[in-house]
Amino acid sequence: MCQLMGMSANVPTDARFSFTGLVERAGRTDVHKDGWGITFYRGKGVQEFRDLQAGSDCDVANFLKQQCIKSDIVIGHIRQANVGALTLENTHPFRRELWGENWTFAHNGQLKDIDTILPLGRYLPVGTTDSEHIFCWLLDQIATAFPTRPSDPTQLYAFIYEKRAQLHAYDVCNFMLSDGHALIVHCSNNLHWITRRAPFGPALLKDIEVSVDFSTETTEKDVVTVFATQPLTTNETWIKMQPGEMLVFEQGEQTGRFLASDD
Repeated sequence: MCQLMGMSANVPTDARFSFTGLVERAGRTDVHKDGWGITFYRGKGVQEFRDLQAGSDCDVANFLKQQCIKSDIVIGHIRQANVGALTLENTHPFRRELWGENWTFAHNGQLKDIDTILPLGRYLPVGTTDSEHIFCWLLDQIATAFPTRPSDPTQLYAFIYEKRAQLHAYDVCNFMLSDGHALIVHCSNNLHWITRRAPFGPALLKDIEVSVDFSTETTEKDVVTVFATQPLTTNETWIKMQPGEMLVFEQGEQTGRFLASDD
């Protein structure tokens, strides 16, 4: 299956370190060589990059590893195709507009007979993946329930958690979703996370001999949380999410947690 990477921070933060570890798994240390993509939120706008080449050998990915693009929310994805052709429109993350804001979605898993179980409405897929279908269905459900953004965001997050139960019941559905305000992460079977805050120290990537001393890159007030399908570093303690758990992070801090007892 595919692998995911996400970041939430309280200040615009450079995600090159995590991205470098992720794309090594896109053809070199793992089999996810069927395209990759990454989205950086920058204010109300987004900056997106994607390619069909294996990320470990891609000139665009190598270019990004040299660029200091700072963002407070990042969603990345490396693909091992199982549904949908190897085309650019089938490469995650996917993006749509709702309430005049950019929503981004990346998914790991596979749902069968999705056309039957998840009928579409306002939003339609451009490509042919089950992942994009899920995103379009979920956004339509949100738009129908909330014609405008609810004043209490917990209502929105609780609604998303209710809807993700349908997806989780059918098969594996790990996903990351953002509206530029929060990073929403759902685990069906395999996701990990770590929050870095002062006192910062060194970190060593698992998939390539690259290290960074975060104490030289941050201030005492910085808070950065990183999510990944599998831990990206070897010398840090990552937390494994529980199946059926959904977390909401804003500015690097956890602001919501949902876990149904019957999942």
